[in-house]
Amino acid sequence: MNLGPRPFPFWLAAYLAWTWGMRLFELALSARHTRRLRERGAREYGRDHFWIFVVLHALYPVMLVYEVVWLGTHAPPILVWILVEVWLSAQVMRFAAIRTLGEFWNVRIWVLPGMQPIRTGFYEKLRHPNYIAVVLELISGPLMFGAWRTAIAASVLNAIALSIRIPVENRAIAEAAAAEPPTR
Repeated sequence: MNLGPRPFPFWLAAYLAWTWGMRLFELALSARHTRRLRERGAREYGRDHFWIFVVLHALYPVMLVYEVVWLGTHAPPILVWILVEVWLSAQVMRFAAIRTLGEFWNVRIWVLPGMQPIRTGFYEKLRHPNYIAVVLELISGPLMFGAWRTAIAASVLNAIALSIRIPVENRAIAEAAAAEPPTR
């Protein structure tokens, strides 16, 4: 095996540009939603585990670039097209989740006392479609480039984070649904 840097693949650069652009968009949208929710009396939950998501999303592109550029991984073309379809489906699911949740969508857990769980769109059949989209993205994205190590590492870290976050989020939503709305 010839270790060392290889030319930076165009499609990897495009993928990373999309991924970073989306993360910046999501952070900006989340900040705007946080301000509005705070003004309405929302409460944050799960702050102590958020760092795991920060580490995951910071290391993910680094791991991917290392594996693709330095180790020279690549996927068979037939698999690439299947994985692109899975990845695109994950993007559609994530956009639908963001749209359905509206101002309640956030990268953190913010709930408004008295708010009932949203049960429309994908949320009618699935409890956490946004997380399903991210799981699909963290598997299919790296595998499009043959980066199986990155897919495994990112998926394991994401599974650890979600195993903490989902129960916290479920409790927060249940607690908020049972609470009296804030008077303002």
